[in-house]
Amino acid sequence: MPTLRDVKKRIRSVISTRQITKAMEMVSAAKLRRAQARVMQVRPYSEKMTQILESLAAASTGELSHPYFEKREVKKQTLVLITSDRGMCGSFNANLIRRAQEWLAGKDKDKVELVLIGKKGYDFYKRREWPIAGKFMDWSGNLDYGRARDIVEFLTGRFLKKETDEIVIIYTMFISTVRYKLTTVRYLPVEKPKVDEIQHGRIEYIFEPSPENIFTELLPRYALTKMMTSLADSFASEHGTRMIAMGAATKNAGEMIDTLTLQYNKARQAAITKELLEIVSGAEALRS
Repeated sequence: MPTLRDVKKRIRSVISTRQITKAMEMVSAAKLRRAQARVMQVRPYSEKMTQILESLAAASTGELSHPYFEKREVKKQTLVLITSDRGMCGSFNANLIRRAQEWLAGKDKDKVELVLIGKKGYDFYKRREWPIAGKFMDWSGNLDYGRARDIVEFLTGRFLKKETDEIVIIYTMFISTVRYKLTTVRYLPVEKPKVDEIQHGRIEYIFEPSPENIFTELLPRYALTKMMTSLADSFASEHGTRMIAMGAATKNAGEMIDTLTLQYNKARQAAITKELLEIVSGAEALRS
């Protein structure tokens, strides 16, 4: 049975842990607000970019062609896995790695390569048989336009050089503060925009230069926007899950402190009662 000193030491330890988890919860909440604002900025831009591409496709007089549209026999696939650099965010990374493992199941390791964004994904796969074509770490949960552009250039370069035939991204989509969705999306080749006949009838833009030339210029920007959206969603989800995890840890620490305090008081009361009984017994013995 633990002594009073042991219980008191454990209470102090749990109090210190609660202070740390509470601080981490507050920091994650502040980061989440900024990341959520970034998601709200990126998504409308991405949606508008898609609308512009559809408008250009509707106004185009010929067949749209671009290297990003090229669909060829899939001899090599690239999986881009977006995880976090730090832990303490509940099941965020475990769910992503589980989804990646499901995607990799049954595939030939010679026909698949990994591009890992985030330290946790790299730590998991660096000791496994799957080849790693590239890694991008040390984000600290912050969206960096320059580094996102480097990732896009790396991926599109491999696709254009035919070092890979298909690129798939697995990330966590941010829905709300308490809702997230594991998402698997094909990054390259890009699906050609769907032309709506009704939309085609009401578009009366005059394009200069031609829609085909504008489309060629916009498609690389679309690829960058798609990557930025995935990263923004992933970072916001990371901060949200860490905030929830640290909130739960803080609550559990409080409950543990209450339990230990009750245990300490009972043990202290038992010790006092024992001392009183010893004093009374000693006094009775002296009288007799």
